[in-house]
Amino acid sequence: MELHQLTIHELSEKLRSKETSSEEITASTFGRIDAVEKDVHAYITLMKETAFAEAKRADEAIKKGECGVLTGIPIALKDIVCTKGTLTTCGSRMLSNFIPPYDAAVIEKLRAAGAVFTGKTNMDEFAMGSSTETSFYGTSRNPWDLERIPGGSSGGSAAAVAADECIASIGSDTGGSIRQPAALCGVVGLKPTYGRVSRFGLIAFASSLDQIGPFTKDVEDAAIMMNVLAGYDNRDSTSSIEEVPDYRQFIGKGIEGWAVGIPREFFVGGLDPEVEKAVRQAVKTVEEAGARCVEVSLPHTEYSLAVYYIVAPAEASSNLARYDGVKYGFRAPESRDLLDMYKKTRSAGFGTEVKRRIMLGTYALSSGYYDAYYKKASQVRSLIKRDFDEAFTMCDAIITPTTPTPAFRIGEKTGDPMQMYLSDLFTISTNMAGIPGISVPCGYSASGLPIGVQFLAAHFQEGRLLQIASAYEKQANIEKRRPNL
Repeated sequence: MELHQLTIHELSEKLRSKETSSEEITASTFGRIDAVEKDVHAYITLMKETAFAEAKRADEAIKKGECGVLTGIPIALKDIVCTKGTLTTCGSRMLSNFIPPYDAAVIEKLRAAGAVFTGKTNMDEFAMGSSTETSFYGTSRNPWDLERIPGGSSGGSAAAVAADECIASIGSDTGGSIRQPAALCGVVGLKPTYGRVSRFGLIAFASSLDQIGPFTKDVEDAAIMMNVLAGYDNRDSTSSIEEVPDYRQFIGKGIEGWAVGIPREFFVGGLDPEVEKAVRQAVKTVEEAGARCVEVSLPHTEYSLAVYYIVAPAEASSNLARYDGVKYGFRAPESRDLLDMYKKTRSAGFGTEVKRRIMLGTYALSSGYYDAYYKKASQVRSLIKRDFDEAFTMCDAIITPTTPTPAFRIGEKTGDPMQMYLSDLFTISTNMAGIPGISVPCGYSASGLPIGVQFLAAHFQEGRLLQIASAYEKQANIEKRRPNL
């Protein structure tokens, strides 16, 4: 196998034993990028020059015996996290000239761990989308079928891992934006508990829902990434002081005697038969690993989509008010006065989907409608969280489909926003409740497209999540196919 095809833990062993160097791994990764990026379009900005400088420093550290598990490993970054001195666009024209003067907390942690940054990955504009089609920089393509979407909003991050254009990547998840593209691209994607990973330096979409997490090639690598990313940060007022365990200790442990919940509300009409078949088989596999599957109910699930599309646009309306052409970012030329400049800047700087959500959110927050929409949605959100709290008194983890269908064709749903929103049907309630979730590959459709299964756990139970995902991965032993690029 080529170096760029290996996992973090495999490469880390090779680096420790001096079988290879970070510069060789980085060269292999950029060789792969040169070969396939023109077709996949996973990146907005490549960081080749700085990557080789970081690789050289990593090799020097390794020679001194300073080799952490991420030292010298090429990692891609969703273009929603601030990276000092590097263009950070959020997939939008509005930030097409924005170069942050500081690093996000997760970037600081990855730098300290010795990671090598390959570049900033493509994404739906301001993370608003499920297909990466709303990006100002063009659509990313699914490495398994270049005529299909990679998912969103972190589509570029998922596609980069699936295409071996990096060893791992980070994304953000507001309503499924890590787990959904992970499922569609056949990789592992983990959304941590809200507050588990600092949001400092994350360009905000919906602040009560956003969370940063990893994309990896297997579950063990997700544990490795979480060991670096998780932890308290006093610059994020929602950051948790909950102690961070060593997540790798959960890898390889069994799940004998566990109760695993199957929510009846997640196996509904509209679920693609091939997806349902693969997920039902995943349930059997979990039972073969020693767990006992029990039916649970999450009765307010039917309201989660409606609640999300009130809460998220309302918070987006507030967060995106800062983009006015005054302080930084895009500014429309030739304005008559300040108000005209505001109008022209926001009209030209934002894409259609972002404008749609700003208008929805502004309406929900407007005088006379706040109680009827945002307040009511917040109340129902509490009921959704309570459903999960009650379910976890009866089970150790929950298993569900990650997506209703395999990857759909580019352009297939752009004319129907409601159909696009339904792509996140099985992931949104997790964000509403603030609990962690992980998507793991569980098979392929008849046409060879990846399918993912989702595991959920209670707040701050990422260890338990990784334990069941690891046990499933080992028991299922899904065939390791690679995209034919």
